[in-house]
Amino acid sequence: MQTLTVDLGDRSYPIHIGTGLLDQALLKPHIAGRQVMVVSNETVAPLYLERLHAQFAGLEVADVILPDGEQYKDMAHLNRIFDALLGARHNRTTTLVALGGGVVGDMTGFAAACYQRGVNFIQVPTTLLSQVDSSVGGKTGVNHPQGKNMIGAFHQPVAVLIDTEVLQTLPERELSAGLAEVIKYGLIYDNAFFTWLEANMAALRARDNDALTYAIYRACEIKAEVVAQDERESGIRALLNLGHTFGHAIETAQGYGNWLHGEAVGTGMLMAADLSARCGWIDADDVARTRRLIEAAGLPVQAPADMSPDQFVALMSVDKKVLDGRLRLVLLHAIGDAVVTDEFDTALLHQTLSAGADLGRI
Repeated sequence: MQTLTVDLGDRSYPIHIGTGLLDQALLKPHIAGRQVMVVSNETVAPLYLERLHAQFAGLEVADVILPDGEQYKDMAHLNRIFDALLGARHNRTTTLVALGGGVVGDMTGFAAACYQRGVNFIQVPTTLLSQVDSSVGGKTGVNHPQGKNMIGAFHQPVAVLIDTEVLQTLPERELSAGLAEVIKYGLIYDNAFFTWLEANMAALRARDNDALTYAIYRACEIKAEVVAQDERESGIRALLNLGHTFGHAIETAQGYGNWLHGEAVGTGMLMAADLSARCGWIDADDVARTRRLIEAAGLPVQAPADMSPDQFVALMSVDKKVLDGRLRLVLLHAIGDAVVTDEFDTALLHQTLSAGADLGRI
């Protein structure tokens, strides 16, 4: 097992990474009271819920099992968590535990932020995407029909437990979706990690445990460092949204769940690289490397054919990074060097949005 720390002073917390951690007694020390509410979904619960329960022997444990899918990340299903907490008379010392992917983690964290004005929660992410991204950093929330993740709160977990063994049951498409977020860390922060990913993508897709463990550790290490510097995304943390403004537009337009979040982000990152090249900030070889790595991860490299540039712009204008009516995007000055900026030519943006099958072929 390897352990990282997200350094937030008296709210710091550990990220435990290793194989077989579901069977190790790592979480009970983080339970403040005697009550635990585990939130999972219909896919993950039959696989891992019983093993997780063993960590809480002697405590009062209840469960909420939600349907599986991004389309259920809404206020109606959030209320099912509150109904369970109130029905079981959970008090302010309860701890919520998220056992699942990003949807379960985001909703559990938001419920914890709101229930009795804030209770503790623990993340036990079971998808690669949630292990390297959404479980760390305290972003919680639900979707709205007009925009993804527009309703939420910053609420940090008290611990994150990442068992790499669970990735062996992850569907291939979900694994690829998680690799999009792994690639993101190389693009925004670490050229050497990007180069390592180019050399090791086949091993990652083959679920080599050593490769996966290193990729997860490095991604979490970068995110922990960024969150420690900028917890509430007033500066450097916004770089973690590379590709997300494009990607969220795709998810909203296509209907939540039809494109996986990582698929949309993968295409969105290529759109960001394409626009960066059109602005003259990176060269064609950097864009080609980005496209090859995203393709090698099994991700789409073309935005939906039925989305017009005007529809993209309209949906992107709802993004949280819009300030004073100006769209800001995360773009690249180099592989490993990203910037949040509104200083791009909108004509060039429309070229990227119109590129279709030629996206990334600068």
